[in-house]
Amino acid sequence: MKIIGRILVAVAVATSTVGLAPVANAAVDPVLSAPYLYQWDSPPNPVSVMNATGVKSFTLAFVLSNGNCNPAWDGNRSLTGADITRVNQIRAAGGDALPSIGGWSGNKLGSTCSSATALAGAYQKVINAGQFKAIDLDIENTDEFQNATVQDRILGAIKIVKQNNPGLRVVITIPTEVSGPETWGQRLIQRSKDLGANVDVWTLMPFDFSSGGDMPGKTKSAVTGLKNRLKTVFGLSDDAAWRKSGLSSMNGHTDNAGEVVSVNDYRAIRDWARTVHLARLSFWALNRDCDNCAGVPQGQYEFTKITANYTG
Repeated sequence: MKIIGRILVAVAVATSTVGLAPVANAAVDPVLSAPYLYQWDSPPNPVSVMNATGVKSFTLAFVLSNGNCNPAWDGNRSLTGADITRVNQIRAAGGDALPSIGGWSGNKLGSTCSSATALAGAYQKVINAGQFKAIDLDIENTDEFQNATVQDRILGAIKIVKQNNPGLRVVITIPTEVSGPETWGQRLIQRSKDLGANVDVWTLMPFDFSSGGDMPGKTKSAVTGLKNRLKTVFGLSDDAAWRKSGLSSMNGHTDNAGEVVSVNDYRAIRDWARTVHLARLSFWALNRDCDNCAGVPQGQYEFTKITANYTG
């Protein structure tokens, strides 16, 4: 995501870290319906949000490079500090979380680490720090998304961490056009097959298209284009391709002037996602999900409540 946008990959792990709270509810899917929660500027308490909305999982943004091939929350906070305290609180309340690695801005691990092996090592540090069952790789901008070398490095790292962590799930989230993945997104999908990087869920960010219009319709068009691309590249049935597809919207006014995802728009998007059984429904961001926070009429946590009701 940009600092108002985003991307992701989900990963599951069998590694144990001393002192970290175990997942309280093994039935919680950390990927399926997990709104983004950025952890700066006095974020809302996730347990209070869980109690108010019924949501069970959060995508925690962002893990970046600390200036070299070493991960840190926002590039400057310890992997095992206050951010992991939030993970422990969420799990103690019966939920789960996944980290989002990347985003629109800041120093990215994908472009900083010199090889797929080094990058996999950085991802592994994140996984170990939180005993995460899933990681979100948010691949954007010219440093990671629009860079063939870095794309291949990320895919190579995914292959390594999946080999080293049986059961690990990976979700990649990328920008999109109304018709579906743009040229760089198409390349990333094809190269994942070529390199044997088993990505579990491909997620689009269906916003920042233009100055406005039918956002449910545009979202449906973009994700249908993703489904068709996955079907072609991997030889899947329609149903199987839908179940490897996901979306991460943006609540309220997006980065583009005049483009708005209203509460009713997002509810319509959720209802459509149910009909095709998308693997992921999310939005950026929970921090903006309050009265007038995103520039649209809404109740407290209304977008989160809609997300919480998504069961795939």
